[in-house]
Amino acid sequence: MSTIKEQLYILCVTYVKNKEIEMKKAIAEAQEAANEETKSSAGDKFETGREVMQQEIDLNLIRLNELDKMRQTLEKILPSQKSSSVAPGSVVRTNNGNYYISISAGQLKVDGLTYYAISAASPIGSKLAGCKAGDQFEMNGKKFVIEGVI
Repeated sequence: MSTIKEQLYILCVTYVKNKEIEMKKAIAEAQEAANEETKSSAGDKFETGREVMQQEIDLNLIRLNELDKMRQTLEKILPSQKSSSVAPGSVVRTNNGNYYISISAGQLKVDGLTYYAISAASPIGSKLAGCKAGDQFEMNGKKFVIEGVI
């Protein structure tokens, strides 16, 4: 049986892989649409259509680069490593939710519990950094109490 940390790690890796597949597909579709535009149009309309498709390709390449950075962040995390203070790879239980310090992958569910996969550089990630069970902080008018760090 894998631990909560290992399950969250796998969900984050899967998140990145699925997003990469989506981006590559979108790039291929935009490229195909740009190529079709070449065959069926002439003049200014052709240039505008190709430019829109090129912008779509460029945007998805930027997103793909961001996903690569996420993958690199995950590669630095050892899911089996335990820590008493919050660091990348930590699972943090607070009175205001559970957090997995890794990448910004949103809401994840493990064993019926909700965890928020967040970047260490995010506002709450930077507040949690270095904290231990029992520590407290305020954010957006809410008081957070750290109940546990794994």
